[in-house]
Amino acid sequence: MLKKLPPVEKAYEAFSAIGDGRVEMHEEYAVIRSSDASRQYTVEWDGNKYMSDDSATFWQGYPGYPVIAVLMLQGRLPMDEDVCRKMKGIAWKTINDAHKRNYSAALDEVMNDLETRGTDTSDIRKLADNVNEQLALLDIETGRKRKKK
Repeated sequence: MLKKLPPVEKAYEAFSAIGDGRVEMHEEYAVIRSSDASRQYTVEWDGNKYMSDDSATFWQGYPGYPVIAVLMLQGRLPMDEDVCRKMKGIAWKTINDAHKRNYSAALDEVMNDLETRGTDTSDIRKLADNVNEQLALLDIETGRKRKKK
């Protein structure tokens, strides 16, 4: 079981990473690009242990959006391709920076923008709730992956 759960908003960032095609899966690792393509993260796994060099996993001790996206693509967490497509093209890095890492405020901005453009967000919210509930039940560990020099 996880020692620390991520903020619920991280599931939404994982949806965007998948929707944008920013997750490159390999047999024992994945490479994930940030929303502004300024950073690249690596998630490695061995059984139920997931190591990542993204800031959330590395410094905060909870699975960041790259780990959540990998778990979704591995079928260990629920996924809906339609929801991920709806979440394409969101500049999370810029939005999170603008809200000084207030992830709740950043998510509110994203969801309000989608709704203003006529997107039904009920399925997005439902999937995020489901992902976060299932994540809490997963028998996995997360840890730091050494950053390459």
